[in-house]
Amino acid sequence: MPSRLTAQDFDQELLVLFDAYVHGGIDRRGFLDKAQRFAKAGMTAAGLLAALSPDFAAGQQVKPEDARLKTQWVTVPSPAGNGQVRGYLARPAAAGAARLPAVLVIHENRGLNPHIEDIARRLALDGFMAFAPDALTPLGGYPGDEDKAREAFAKLDQAKTREDFLAAAAWLRARPDGNGKMGAVGFCYGGGIVHWLATRLPDLNAAVPFYGNVPPAEDAAKVRAPLLVNLAGTDERINAAWPAYEAALKAASVHFQVFQYAGTQHGFNNDTTPRYDAAAAKLAWDRTIAFFKANLGTAA
Repeated sequence: MPSRLTAQDFDQELLVLFDAYVHGGIDRRGFLDKAQRFAKAGMTAAGLLAALSPDFAAGQQVKPEDARLKTQWVTVPSPAGNGQVRGYLARPAAAGAARLPAVLVIHENRGLNPHIEDIARRLALDGFMAFAPDALTPLGGYPGDEDKAREAFAKLDQAKTREDFLAAAAWLRARPDGNGKMGAVGFCYGGGIVHWLATRLPDLNAAVPFYGNVPPAEDAAKVRAPLLVNLAGTDERINAAWPAYEAALKAASVHFQVFQYAGTQHGFNNDTTPRYDAAAAKLAWDRTIAFFKANLGTAA
């Protein structure tokens, strides 16, 4: 079996182009047109796009039917948002009636795809009750196709979507099988939402944004939760705004740690794409789990 492609197998300019495509800077046709100059050795521009796109089966670490877990789909009321938001809840099966620390899991800008479901299951295996809401609920949920998901995501009313995440957070914290403490982790768009939640939820106990957009610097003073910030080494779109926000966090005496992983690309924790960096992802995830255990406690 051939080895999986990594970021080192692609030209850096092509990776930047792909990042622009993933985040709506250019459309599919624009990517294919610009990517054509990187096509070589029989690889077409469409082939490059396919090679860079997620392979959910390759990245799956925990099977949905894993007997160590209890999972279910839940619909949460969101009266100030889109009326309701559907999400995926995962708990360790062995927990029984124990009250667990809770973690809200926020997806990227394609809705609740199989990779984020897998993240929720990974958290559950580490002893947390994880809930991953799907922002695409009002449009029928994640459609099973990344391009269609991205197109749908652009149609969301983001003000209502943010209210949906607040509703999901309130529902998760209020569950009787929680231990009273809640954290949040998110990736890319979700990382930005986690930063934002930290400015809106004074009772959030821990926040872990992975390469997410930061709020306005003046909002840093509203943050009460300790932050663990994970940044890619090569990610100009996100990293350019970090120094000003970091300075604001320091000025507000917010407790935070920031780690930037040299040589990595935006999305380095996502093991379904070639931008995945195994060593950096393991280190960042180990730090994330340790951070949650330190701040959220364990089953009670």
